Amino acid sequence: MFNRIHHVAIICSDYARSKRFYVDILGFKVVREVYREERKSFKLDLQVAGDYQIELFSFPNPPARVSSPEACGLRHIAFEVEDVERICKMLRARGVEVEPIRVDEFTHKAFTFFRDPDALPIEIYER
Repeated sequence: MFNRIHHVAIICSDYARSKRFYVDILGFKVVREVYREERKSFKLDLQVAGDYQIELFSFPNPPARVSSPEACGLRHIAFEVEDVERICKMLRARGVEVEPIRVDEFTHKAFTFFRDPDALPIEIYER
């Protein structure tokens, strides 16, 4: 019935700050950027490894995240990477605080988390 995930939508509190984070720090490619006057909202489409897309939205005065990360709804987003330790070093060099690397007790693969400017948990998980 479903082919794959088409996109993940994220609402940010500070568009310029979040755009810088996702484009300049994480390195996602801008596909399209539009300003929707009727909503006073930016929408930034970002390409992730040529397949998937993140939609970054800005809205006036969005509510804060309820809890971290155990609220109903989307818990976090996760990206597969070849080398968790190498990506952690790159993120830290770019000023991103990264949690200690852990190992999944079932798959025995390395993973960890960091947060975007609005404290959205982002996971990197070993291929």
